[in-house]
Amino acid sequence: MPRISQRGVDMPASPIRKLAPFAVAAKQKGIKVYHLNIGQPDLPTPQEGLDALKNIDRKVLEYSPSQGYQSYLDGLVKYYAKYNINLNANDIIVTCGGSEALQFAFLACFNPGDELIVPEPVYANYMGFACEMGVNVRTITTKIENGFALPAIEEFEKLINARTRAIMICNPNNPTGTLYTKEELMQLRDLVKKYDLYLIADEVYREYVYSDEPYLSALHLEGIEQNVVLIDSVSKRYSECGIRIGAFITRNAELRAAVMKFAQARLSPPLIGQVVAEASLAAPQQYHQAVYDEYIARRNCLVEGLNKIPGVYSPMPMGAFYTVVKLPVQDSDDFCRWCLEEFSYEGETVMMAPATGFYATPGAGKNEVRMAYVLKIDDLKRALVVLEKALEAYNAR
Repeated sequence: MPRISQRGVDMPASPIRKLAPFAVAAKQKGIKVYHLNIGQPDLPTPQEGLDALKNIDRKVLEYSPSQGYQSYLDGLVKYYAKYNINLNANDIIVTCGGSEALQFAFLACFNPGDELIVPEPVYANYMGFACEMGVNVRTITTKIENGFALPAIEEFEKLINARTRAIMICNPNNPTGTLYTKEELMQLRDLVKKYDLYLIADEVYREYVYSDEPYLSALHLEGIEQNVVLIDSVSKRYSECGIRIGAFITRNAELRAAVMKFAQARLSPPLIGQVVAEASLAAPQQYHQAVYDEYIARRNCLVEGLNKIPGVYSPMPMGAFYTVVKLPVQDSDDFCRWCLEEFSYEGETVMMAPATGFYATPGAGKNEVRMAYVLKIDDLKRALVVLEKALEAYNAR
């Protein structure tokens, strides 16, 4: 039998989805599974987007331009202006989700063997894309005890060498829910400028910032306008994960030209997805406020409930809709699998993402999991009860 590629061997499995077969098996046994493992919002998509989908009136579902439809690009310019991010349409390339935007960034910014510096725990797909492109990831470990704040900038600088091409951040952060401070971002800016690196910023969760301070985007940082690459997506903003629409954004014309070659090679971003995403730009402020308020309530419910369970600790996330949680277990991979394969309480169990998959450092995150507070509050409350019972039973074995 022919061998698969070494790249296929090395590609890490998703910590978010790798336990899915166990969840399927649990459901087939009649067990209800509370999905805390994946950031799939259950809140409604804007009606404007749903109406546009229902009322598509085209005789041909054609290729769109490789950069995306001009009307959608123009709409995005107005959207970003609301955050004082001043762009023109040429700065934006529409992609097949934020994932393709990341792939384009890695393809255009790195040669095989180049290095990327990123704080960990880190969104696991960053490491997957790096593996695909032959990019070496070097991580800066952040700690749950101080809310996963960035370590001293000198720790970043120690990792910089002739192969270093970029620093990458997710702000607000997936998986930790951390929101980086202005001071942290300014220090990163100075380092990027000093060594002429790229700063790749995943800002998919900018709508969900639980702070009174104005949101500071990487595109607000002065002096590195040509160095910043912004990754964006409508998946979480409008609960539109399935339409696969994202954006690669940079003011660097040379970099955009390189990315456009890759964009042309994949032909075009999804036509129907762009129709829905463009219509969703008209969602009223009431929609966004209602979603924001709901996530605040869910965050408070989950985190306050977690911290009442003996031996469990979660910092209070200041953005996105995730938290990394320390559990009184020695092996979160085993515990998460056991919850699905061997445990149920009154016919119910919980599914979480083991945090080991969000670290590159061997052995890190062994007693941590990532949880997404994307379930309604009644379900979160019940999941907390089931989790406490699971911990009691697991540790009493």
